[in-house]
Amino acid sequence: MQTPPPDPSPDPDLRAAPDLRAAPDLRAAPDLRAAPDGQRPRGRLAVIDVARGGALAAMAAYHATWDLGHLQLTPENLALSPGGRVAAHLIAGGFLLLVGVGMVLMNGGGIRPRPTLLRAARIGLAALAITLATWLALPDSFIFFGVLHCIAVSSLLGLPFLFAPAWMTALAAALVVAAPHLVRAEVLDAPALFFLGLGQASPRTNDYVPLFPWFGIVLAGIALGRLGLPRLAASGLGAWRPTGRIGRWAAFAGRHSLAVYLVHQPLLLGALTGVAMLTGPHPRAGERAFRLDYAQTCTRTGGEPGACRIAARCTGQVLRREGLWQAQGRPFTGEERLRAQTLSQACYEAAEGTRGAP
Repeated sequence: MQTPPPDPSPDPDLRAAPDLRAAPDLRAAPDLRAAPDGQRPRGRLAVIDVARGGALAAMAAYHATWDLGHLQLTPENLALSPGGRVAAHLIAGGFLLLVGVGMVLMNGGGIRPRPTLLRAARIGLAALAITLATWLALPDSFIFFGVLHCIAVSSLLGLPFLFAPAWMTALAAALVVAAPHLVRAEVLDAPALFFLGLGQASPRTNDYVPLFPWFGIVLAGIALGRLGLPRLAASGLGAWRPTGRIGRWAAFAGRHSLAVYLVHQPLLLGALTGVAMLTGPHPRAGERAFRLDYAQTCTRTGGEPGACRIAARCTGQVLRREGLWQAQGRPFTGEERLRAQTLSQACYEAAEGTRGAP
C-alpha cells in the first residue's frame, strides 16, 4: 500500500517539500565578500560549514526514515506523516537559506563569473541526472523540478539581489513566499509551467520544490548574509573552529555537500534494501495506509463513516488471518479477489451489527 519518494524529502501534495533531496555544493570563496560596510573578513567560516553539515545529517535522517517506510521495514512511513512533512519543509528551508548565504560568501563583493557558472553547472547537471534516473526508475512520479533544480535556477536569479539594498531583498523574499497564496490560475497548471508553483494542481512527483515560494527562502538567505555575515565573522563564533571528531566531520561534509548528497541516498537505500531482503517486511507494514484507503473508499461509495472505520480494521485482521495480506503486493487471483471481497462485505455487515464478525 506504500506509494514509491523529501526529501530532505516526497509526496505530490508536498508542494514545497519535498523530498529534501538536495544538499548543493555551497562552498564559499576563500574570503567573505559580503560586508556592506566595506570590511572583508578573511578565511572560511567554520560555523557555516558545520551548519551545512548538520543540515545534511538531518536530511540523511529524513531519507532513512522514508526508505524504512518505503521498504516496509516500519509499520508506516513516518516521513509521509504530518510531522514528517513539517520536518521536510524545515530541512529544505534550511538548505535553501544556506544557498543564499553561500551566494553572498562567493559573490558579495562582485560577481565572479567563472566559479559562479561552474557551480551552477555542477548543480544543474546533478539535477538533470536525478531527473533521468527517476524517469527511468519511477516514470509516473519522476523528479522534474526538485530541490537541486530550484537551487540551480535560484543561484542565477538571485545574483542581482546581491547588490540590492538588504531591505529590498527581504521584501522580495516575502512577496515570493506569499505568491502561491495570492496568485492562483488554471493557465499556470500547464506542465511546462509547473516549475513556477503557481497553478492550482499539485503534480505527481517525488520531489517538488517550485520557485514560488522557495526562491523566496534563497532571497531571505541573501538578505541574512548581507546583514549578518560581517558581524558573524568579527565575532568569537566566526573565529571558532571545530576540534571534536563530530564537528570536523560535519565541517568536511558541509564543504562537500553536493558530493555527500549524491552518494548518501543510494548508499542508504542499498543497505536498507539488503536488510529488507534478509528480514522481510514488518508484520504490520502498510496496515495504517490500508485502513485509511479502505475507509475513504468505503465512505465514498456510500458507507457510513463509523462503520467503514470498524470494517477497515476488521478486514485487515481477517486478511492476515486468511493469508491474503501478503498477496496485496501483487494482483489477486480470481479466487483470492472473491474471497477478499466476501470477507470485506462480512466485516462491513458486522460493523453495522447485521451479522457476527467473520
